[in-house]
Amino acid sequence: MVFFKLAFGWLKKIPGAMVRVREDIRAVRKNDPAARSSIEVALLYPGVHAIWMHRVAHDLWTRGASLSARAVSQANRFLTGIEIHPGATLGRRVFIDHGMGVVIGETATVGDDCLIYKGVVLGGVSLDRVVRHPQLASGVVVGSNACILGAIAIGEHARIGSGSVVVKPVPAGATVVGVPGRVIVPVKQRFDAALDHANLPDPTLEMVRALVAQNDKLRDRVLRLEAKLGIVHDDDGEPKHLPFEGDELPASHGG
Repeated sequence: MVFFKLAFGWLKKIPGAMVRVREDIRAVRKNDPAARSSIEVALLYPGVHAIWMHRVAHDLWTRGASLSARAVSQANRFLTGIEIHPGATLGRRVFIDHGMGVVIGETATVGDDCLIYKGVVLGGVSLDRVVRHPQLASGVVVGSNACILGAIAIGEHARIGSGSVVVKPVPAGATVVGVPGRVIVPVKQRFDAALDHANLPDPTLEMVRALVAQNDKLRDRVLRLEAKLGIVHDDDGEPKHLPFEGDELPASHGG
């Protein structure tokens, strides 16, 4: 009897499900230039298949059929390489690009229009049965192999750089890079692409560059003061230079 109730409920949801399927396919074609056709996306994109299977698992989970939900989730993991706990909440038009190694925890929330690349982990840091996984707002982009840990909020249209480890909340519109993740000033660092992996700023390098420039200014001031005071500069016959001069540092845009 329970099975028939579930089947009848799913039949009623078919029109809405088809609308979401079309949205999913359009989201892929919008975000992946390699997608040649809707048929290709529907048949050959594991990120899309993972989301479709998760919707079945999540529906079972919310109806109390936790064992069946976990079974569907494990089948999803086996077939696509993407592990999404059936308790996780995913919004509309979410695109998991490539997807291998993606892990999304039980209490995680992924908002509408989010873009997640391969190897991303939305993990927990607590053993308590509470909300312990990240809460992503709409339009968030998470780069390859990034880890977002704990029940932290990631604001709308935030960007998480590849390989970053984020353990603190991220404001809306910000870009985070590094280990641990550091927020880059949104007004200063914005990108036309959803996530320009080759053009992410490096806050550590920016700090080194600023220190080198400040050190050069101080050296010039000391030399001018010595000249005014008639002090002979003793360099011990050895040239004084830094391992890197300011102009020799890698470009801040990564090129």
